[in-house]
Amino acid sequence: MIKQTISELKIKYKKRLFDPFITLWAFLSQVLDTDKTCHNAVSKIIAHLAESEVEIPSTDTSAYCQARVRLPEKLLEKLFNYSAHNLEERITQEHLWCGRDVKVIDGSTVSMPDTIENQTEYPQPSTQKAGCGFPIAKIGVIFSLVTGAAVALCIDVLNTHDIKLARKLYSFLKPSDVLLGDRAFCAYADMVSITQLGCDAVFRKHQSRTTTIRKGKIVGDCDKLVTWYKPKRCPQGLSKDDFDALPSTITVREIYYYIVIPGFRTQQVSLITTLLDKSSYSTLEIVGLYGKRWDVELDLRHIKTTLGMDILRCKTPSMIRKEIHVYLLAYNLLRSLMWSAGTIYNTPPNRLSLQGTRHHLINFIPKLLAATSQKRHQIYRNAAKSYCSQSCERSPR
Repeated sequence: MIKQTISELKIKYKKRLFDPFITLWAFLSQVLDTDKTCHNAVSKIIAHLAESEVEIPSTDTSAYCQARVRLPEKLLEKLFNYSAHNLEERITQEHLWCGRDVKVIDGSTVSMPDTIENQTEYPQPSTQKAGCGFPIAKIGVIFSLVTGAAVALCIDVLNTHDIKLARKLYSFLKPSDVLLGDRAFCAYADMVSITQLGCDAVFRKHQSRTTTIRKGKIVGDCDKLVTWYKPKRCPQGLSKDDFDALPSTITVREIYYYIVIPGFRTQQVSLITTLLDKSSYSTLEIVGLYGKRWDVELDLRHIKTTLGMDILRCKTPSMIRKEIHVYLLAYNLLRSLMWSAGTIYNTPPNRLSLQGTRHHLINFIPKLLAATSQKRHQIYRNAAKSYCSQSCERSPR
């Protein structure tokens, strides 16, 4: 796949130790390891080459760091997209929700070293005094509800609204997808845009909307069809041409329900969806679907906390973007292992431990490298079986 991507992008490179393959391999191992220093990555390369008939490189990290700079952003971005696409292709009809593929969208932030270049492109919060804060970037990510994989990414400055990030990600949706999100994404223009793509949305109703259950056509208990009217003013972040092209009204479905579980802060939830057919998408099914939105919070936490992406290490904006893409690539590769293990041994892949999978992968790599092709398959199946023995108990809070 790496060779194919390099060929598609027409990337030229010299034959040297730190070619794109070795550099990417080291970069992936760097983000997967708890010791994320370049010295540790170079040490792994030296250990890997110890039995080869090649000159052992120096322990100095400058050559490796320069090689990472030479890696094109487009290469890492395309490999990330491929990793998501390949995992999505494994989804069968039995994994879908009401015959639909569900994607979940959310936003978060990452901090980075306080360099002039990073401050210029991703400035720190305006509330912090100069010299007292760190540059922060905002990221928008779309995850697959079925596989847990990250399927789309957008990177922007901190003060970017979630909706602006979302509008850059809608192009990654496929016809018939259902997009799940919180109240930040529940806007008139976005509902229209998603339906025009042949998709549907399930969002929590934005707090600025004050419609009550008394208005609209009742289709069930706490379930109604409501007509939304086009805003009188063009919202921020939307061009005048796009605003003028919006229809004057849209019909959405609004569902109210209450949460009576002790310890939950939220007690009443109002959902807005474009899934209007109650016979195909019942009230309980939509409420249950929105309850799974919490999974994306756990997915983001896995990337930021389990893999350690919350504090990035690179010192230039270009390298920051590369680092984020490599983190998400590594995350998707772990999700691929979890999917393979779960489907082979009849264990829900999303119930497996990402941390346990990472530990097993790191510990099994030396055995896989040393084994013959036949033995390697047996070792891989044993590794997959052990993945399944480490189901994680996901907390609802």
